[in-house]
Amino acid sequence: MECRKTENLKMCNCTYPCDKKGMCCECIAYHRKRGELPACYFTDEQERTYNRSISYFVKMNKR
Repeated sequence: MECRKTENLKMCNCTYPCDKKGMCCECIAYHRKRGELPACYFTDEQERTYNRSISYFVKMNKR
């Protein structure tokens, strides 16, 4: 499968300077190893905290 980095960058809300930006499979693998979620799981406001923890995600999405 060919990476669609250019297309992915149009939807990427991550503001952290990173070499994986736009390469979703690498980004997800990186965050998974760290027990985190990538920026695209968070709202723009939440993303700017750089808190990628699963507990933060759950806290922000409790209804």
